[in-house]
Amino acid sequence: MYTIAIHGGSGTINRDEITPEQENAFRRGLEAALDAGYTILNRGGSALDAVEQAVRSLEENELFNAGRGAVFAASGKHEMDASIMCGQSLKAGAVAGVTNIRNPISLARAVMEQSENVFLLASGAEDFAREHKLTFEPDEYFFTELRSQQLKEAQEANKTQLDHSKRNTGKGTVGAVALDQDGNLASATSTGGLTNKKYGRVGDTPVIGAGTYANNQTCAVSCTGYGEFFIRSVVAHDISCLMEYKGLSLKKACAYVVQDKLKTMGGEGGLIAVDRAGNVELPFNSEGMYRGWRNDVGEGEIAIFA
Repeated sequence: MYTIAIHGGSGTINRDEITPEQENAFRRGLEAALDAGYTILNRGGSALDAVEQAVRSLEENELFNAGRGAVFAASGKHEMDASIMCGQSLKAGAVAGVTNIRNPISLARAVMEQSENVFLLASGAEDFAREHKLTFEPDEYFFTELRSQQLKEAQEANKTQLDHSKRNTGKGTVGAVALDQDGNLASATSTGGLTNKKYGRVGDTPVIGAGTYANNQTCAVSCTGYGEFFIRSVVAHDISCLMEYKGLSLKKACAYVVQDKLKTMGGEGGLIAVDRAGNVELPFNSEGMYRGWRNDVGEGEIAIFA
């Protein structure tokens, strides 16, 4: 059994706010990311490689709020976060506040595999990226008229915001989880964060245990939504703990955390998760979540709306 699931963010996603052309573009983007990860699993590759490549695909698609499609921070820059975790070794890598990195998820993996650290920040992470010859891109690569307009609207309203405007694009974060043929799990998450974010704000995406977690004994999880709530609830690790310590199934653990615990706190969002048996859950408490999954027996779907 091998399985992969992906997400392109969650939030206020209404059918009447997306044209058929936009919906088709989002679905093609999700399909391409699924293909990128699934092809690796199908060839006997690792879950780590699969989640990295799936997320790289989403980072290189300007429709989604990560990498090329990242939203603008108040500084006028794209301050990106990412993390990755291996369920076999429990090793992890994360970066926050990086700019001009083509694929932040690959930088997070380099931190995991080529340093003694877990978490690197901003200019330090960029120095590490240069030393390890990761690809940088100029500001123009990350610029889109849509993101520029979203920043202008947020600045005029003097607020930060999730990518929830009616000019529909990807919602907040991208991620992938996978189980490979060797029974190993992995998770990866990447984001541009909030439009007009200030003071070096960092959400749950690069926080191991909050936005990303993987453990071969339980599950792999990647989250999307209002990061502050996911950090306070340690969502990704909480699901693993409910399985390990209370014996809950993946389905019950996800339902409790997303539909009960997060909702009670006022947290909006969702997650994707796969357990060591290949079961997949994609719960969310928002109006929609860009999502998809596929396994080796031909099951799967791509969906956007609730």
